[in-house]
Amino acid sequence: MNIQIFGTKKCFDTKKAQRYFKERGIKFQFIDMKEKGMSAGEFESVKKALGGLDGLIDSECRDKELATLIKYLSDADREEKVFENQQLIRTPVVRNGKLATAGYCPEVWKEWE
Repeated sequence: MNIQIFGTKKCFDTKKAQRYFKERGIKFQFIDMKEKGMSAGEFESVKKALGGLDGLIDSECRDKELATLIKYLSDADREEKVFENQQLIRTPVVRNGKLATAGYCPEVWKEWE
């Protein structure tokens, strides 16, 4: 298993995800989205694994204006806007190769073990 956790240090669900993998002795790489964010390839891979952009967007994000604007853009513009503003992405994003989840999903991670 090659686990990557994308999140922020202050995100409660990201901390829970890290604890989930630590408790099971599964090594993971943590990527702080405030410092680095996802590369274009990682973003595409996660989007594909989640079945589209809607699975990635956090409707409860702090930037309500931007979240509202996203709803009214064309698909191509939405994708570009979300990639440029990764604070709109629901965290944690946990990747295992071509598989991915957005949010705290221990029931899915259990299937990966």
